[in-house]
Amino acid sequence: MQKMCVNEKSYEIIRLLGHGKGGYSYLVTNGTKEYVLKQIHHEPCDYYQFGNKIESEINDYERLKKIGIRMPELLEVDIKNERILKEYIEGDTIYDYVLRNEMKQHFVDQMKEMCVYLYAANTNIDYFPTNFVVQEDKLYYIDYECNDYMEEWTFENWGIKYWSQTKEFLAYVKEHTYKFAD
Repeated sequence: MQKMCVNEKSYEIIRLLGHGKGGYSYLVTNGTKEYVLKQIHHEPCDYYQFGNKIESEINDYERLKKIGIRMPELLEVDIKNERILKEYIEGDTIYDYVLRNEMKQHFVDQMKEMCVYLYAANTNIDYFPTNFVVQEDKLYYIDYECNDYMEEWTFENWGIKYWSQTKEFLAYVKEHTYKFAD
């Protein structure tokens, strides 16, 4: 099994959870408990400009924590290796629900409630459905990315387009689903 360290503490990699604009997220264990380990990457991103990614993770977490957004706790930061360790929220993503055509209105309602606090704090988050996990019927924002409020990037103007089987969602699925030849 492959291992990764955060501040010289070793974690066994269980599986890759996802690959985003800023890093790779892995489900890891210390042998007792499961966590998410995010390894920052420096791959180019055509549509998003980053500063210092590890500092952004810390600052964004603190900003969202003050706003009161339900999200996994940030447990450790390894500045040298550009890794963060956070609480693992087990459950299906909103993306999974939409893909299975099992989306529930109360998940959208929870998102809209979250937006009340975000907008009052002049903040937007990344509303893409892979960034939200449902655990015990509660919605968690599992990314820490946030930005100053801009009307075009609100949930109502951008994010909602991916929270049901819209043409935008289906185009994304088609573009990101790989077909393997026999």
